[in-house]
Amino acid sequence: MVRRRGDAAWKAAAAGNRDAGTDRRSLVAIREEPLPRKSRSARKPVAKDVAPGRQRSGSVRALDRGLALLEIIAEADGLHLTKIAQRAGVAASTAHRILATLKANDFVLCDEAHGGWFIGVKAFKIGSAFLRNRKLVDAGRSVMRDLLELSGETVNLGIEDKGDVVFVAQFESHHSIRAFHRPGSRGTLHASSLGKAILAELPPAEVLRNLHRAALRKFTDRTIVDPEALLRDLAVDRERGWAIDDEERAIGMRCVGAAIYNEHGEVAGAISVSGPLARMTDERMGELGPMVKRAANKITERIGGKRRPAALIG
Repeated sequence: MVRRRGDAAWKAAAAGNRDAGTDRRSLVAIREEPLPRKSRSARKPVAKDVAPGRQRSGSVRALDRGLALLEIIAEADGLHLTKIAQRAGVAASTAHRILATLKANDFVLCDEAHGGWFIGVKAFKIGSAFLRNRKLVDAGRSVMRDLLELSGETVNLGIEDKGDVVFVAQFESHHSIRAFHRPGSRGTLHASSLGKAILAELPPAEVLRNLHRAALRKFTDRTIVDPEALLRDLAVDRERGWAIDDEERAIGMRCVGAAIYNEHGEVAGAISVSGPLARMTDERMGELGPMVKRAANKITERIGGKRRPAALIG
């Protein structure tokens, strides 16, 4: 995606990149078992709080809705109550009650003057635990900053998850026209330099399994959707140590990516540089490839990783 500084349209476009796979369906309430037959005098009133089946169902439903609201808010840079309720498919009064509980626990915050509801510090803290466990972001932050200064282009860090690339960190270029991927957004493996750098380090059989699961969607005329052609392209990427997205995801955008490895010699993620075609010329791409590869090697060293010999791939 191309982001223009000061252009409000990129916000809506970035939000559309997010995976919209969350199931919004309400849970089915657990049916109460009928009371055993007793004489009228022996029957006793049953308190509402003694209905464990119904109580559990209500609690799970509220949690499901609360998580759905958190995801909706996370996808935007501020939403008002009515918009949140519409996207969640619940009444505004229901959304307000859930948001009030989340706000009381610092999971969301409300600032009507600046757009409504936002993700709170507690949700950020919990979400950041994922990145701490990966070690990748902390180890790569300074390397990404240095690569930004050297290349002048946007630097991305990503991992593979369920057949997609997930962008976990980004340092944006200072140019007015630049690439942008919101951290947490997803991309395709076969049409991104991050994804191709990761795929290039996998055995062909595993590559084909990943592609079969995700499907080869054609984004531009340059997108490689033939599995055999893609395997040949990945073999070239593996040989030289970096992958190229040559307008394969978006016309006018080019990217260079290289793989990062863990202590077992397995691919742990990838780092890339991306920018518009006008600046990412063939000559410049030839300079950026080795530059990105060196950055990937630095991060690999910092996390105690090592590259698996190419002879073992296949």
